[in-house]
Amino acid sequence: MTKQQALALAAGAGFVVFWSCGFIGARWGTEYTSAFDLLAWRFLVAGALGVVILAIRRPRISRRDLVSQAWMAFLTQFVYLGLIFTGIDHGITAGATALIGSLQPLLIATVAGPLLGERVSRRQWFGLVIGLTGVGLVVADDLSTGHGSPLLFLVPIGGLLGLVAGTCLDRHRKPSTNSLDALALQSLVSAVLFTALAAATGQMTVPDQPGFYGAVLWLVLLATGGGWGLYLVNLKLSGATRISALLYLVPPTTMVFAFLLFGETIGALAVVGMLVCAAAVLLIRLGEQVRCGDGGTPVAEPDRSAGVACVHRGAASGERPDRAAAATRRRHSAHVLRDPRPAVRGARQPAADE
Repeated sequence: MTKQQALALAAGAGFVVFWSCGFIGARWGTEYTSAFDLLAWRFLVAGALGVVILAIRRPRISRRDLVSQAWMAFLTQFVYLGLIFTGIDHGITAGATALIGSLQPLLIATVAGPLLGERVSRRQWFGLVIGLTGVGLVVADDLSTGHGSPLLFLVPIGGLLGLVAGTCLDRHRKPSTNSLDALALQSLVSAVLFTALAAATGQMTVPDQPGFYGAVLWLVLLATGGGWGLYLVNLKLSGATRISALLYLVPPTTMVFAFLLFGETIGALAVVGMLVCAAAVLLIRLGEQVRCGDGGTPVAEPDRSAGVACVHRGAASGERPDRAAAATRRRHSAHVLRDPRPAVRGARQPAADE
């Protein structure tokens, strides 16, 4: 194993562990107070760190990108985390919530794909159905052990839709903001939103239990700093496709942590559901074997009728095709497509930079 492979393996394993910590922190913190109060304190601390980061870096951000980051904060943090934490606060297990949240890349590749102009194969649609079946098995396992009503599971599913909508917005608007600056801005916006919501609903408190503040620090340092930080590292080392695949390792990891820390049981149906979801991921990823030369990651099979094309997945705002590499490919394509016959070549030849 090379040093680069060992680093990628360590970064991937760390990402799975720290991303799972977010669901464990939610389970821990909601033992002391409501979900909105916990999230308000989490983002007050994260927002304060964001102010320090922005003051040191002093980034120049356009008005358009500021609007994009505000909407991203609303969809991917206020809606997604607000509903995910609410579901856990009302009795859904951390593992089941993590599994519902892990469907995000599957929905992006199969449902949101057409909205972004990306071709989706029949196999991928079939994979979505299988994945939803797996989630249904895990939900059924939770219901069989008395963890809430069926309608309660609509809460984290609504949060998942917020995350999908935020991801689509990011791909559509393609903000040029640095990832660290974007996280700082989104934390500031989320601090305002969650604090206002907690205060308006009478849930903003100053808990006196040390365990509550331990949960807040856990969420800020491990979930936000560790989870998001390693997300960025994995994007550079392995690309967006690997990150999406790693998300499906989060639910079993979360279930093991929840069993060890809180005694949450893992039923037979839940195990079968996770295996079904894993099969769905393999089915979806069968069409993701080709990586484009500029580092982009395909999310679906290329459309043969459109000629030579690469479909990119822009999961992170900082994932951009390299301009120099793109220019080189254009010049190479022009050279390859040039007809060697003098009569044809003289009739119409594309310029090297066309």
